[in-house]
Amino acid sequence: MYKNILVSMFLLYLHRKKIAMYQTLLFFHSTIRWFLLASLLYAIYRAYKGYTLNVEFSKTDNLVRHWTATIAHTQLVLGIILYTQSPIIKYFWHNFYKAIHNLDSAFFGLLHIILMLTAIILITVGSALSKRKTTDKEKFKTMLIWFLVTLLIIFIAIPWPFSPLANRPYFR
Repeated sequence: MYKNILVSMFLLYLHRKKIAMYQTLLFFHSTIRWFLLASLLYAIYRAYKGYTLNVEFSKTDNLVRHWTATIAHTQLVLGIILYTQSPIIKYFWHNFYKAIHNLDSAFFGLLHIILMLTAIILITVGSALSKRKTTDKEKFKTMLIWFLVTLLIIFIAIPWPFSPLANRPYFR
């Protein structure tokens, strides 16, 4: 009997730790989004400025390109961990035929992850292609195009408070 009580208490403890971990990851995922958006906007600004003014692709431009992709990959890792732990996602996959008709659960179950994975692929490819271009103008142009498309996809995939797809607060 005492063994069952101890096991129940231990399982309750683990459940509470799991909830705390999920909420912490959700907070970081929500916060890092702002760093990614700021970095992406700054990279697009530098690429536009460099392309239009025909300036040299500096070490700073290369660092901005690199860190924007790195922040995006960090966000991806947090997002994948959250995806595997989310009660919304678990509900979605266990009740797929019912949940697919609910816009909120369908957004997080499929649309958000597909669009964000696409955005990460685009930012990775754009960063790599930009790095390999031979002229400065080509580097800026490549970075500008790929990062702009990525930004558009990310804006669609973020659950903004005003989004008709799914809405969440600006900060968790």
